[in-house]
Amino acid sequence: MDIASVVGLLAAIGMVVWSLWVGTGGALGVYWDTPSAILVLGGTLFTVLNTQSLDRFLGVFKVVKLHFFSKTQTIAQTIELIVKLGELARREGVLSLENHLNEVQDDYLANGIRLVIDGTAASEIEAILTGEMEALDQRHSQGKNIVDLAAKYAPAFGMIGTLMGLVAMLANMDDPKAIGPGMAVAILTTFYGAIIANVFCLPLVDKLSYRHEEEMLLKTVMLKGILSLQAGDNPRVTQAKLSVYLPPRTRDKIEGPNTRKE
Repeated sequence: MDIASVVGLLAAIGMVVWSLWVGTGGALGVYWDTPSAILVLGGTLFTVLNTQSLDRFLGVFKVVKLHFFSKTQTIAQTIELIVKLGELARREGVLSLENHLNEVQDDYLANGIRLVIDGTAASEIEAILTGEMEALDQRHSQGKNIVDLAAKYAPAFGMIGTLMGLVAMLANMDDPKAIGPGMAVAILTTFYGAIIANVFCLPLVDKLSYRHEEEMLLKTVMLKGILSLQAGDNPRVTQAKLSVYLPPRTRDKIEGPNTRKE
């Protein structure tokens, strides 16, 4: 579980609720209006559905899950694994890697190692795995786009609700006592739209962008490592090639031939 996402979301919600509580002396009910909530939430969801196919729209739940749960291994762990496999390949031959595929948890890396075992040319391996990265990039973009659309439409429906409320209020100006409550209800839809966009959707979009960049970098390291295995590079060379993707202060912490005392 991503602790930063959970803490950040709960803290943001807590700040909003605390502010509402203090501002009204605990009378939180003044901030709830069922028709306004249905308009903003329902209007946003169904408008986003109108822009997507059903299967892609339902896939947003997997996107939300990715926000809180990520099983992606670190770059350092990946480098250590590739270097270890490189040592085995030099010592026992490339075919011996097949006996260690159960140690590879990532499907992308496992697929690349199978191509190496099968004797596939480096150019073909690179073309296949690059194509897979491009497909992954497209899937991530589609998922993020759905959440981005929700962030765009929620404030718009909030404004629509506010305009509807103002029209209804102005149509009953003969009752001065109803103007204040009517104005409050009208503004609530804008409030709901802003909360949905800025507390939920936009942070999710930004986190998905971060996750995407993180995973694409990891896949790049894997691709470089697989090509190094295919070329039969010395494990020290492989470690040196892949370590450039890490901050300098963490490179010496990788367990491999470059850090091992002879």
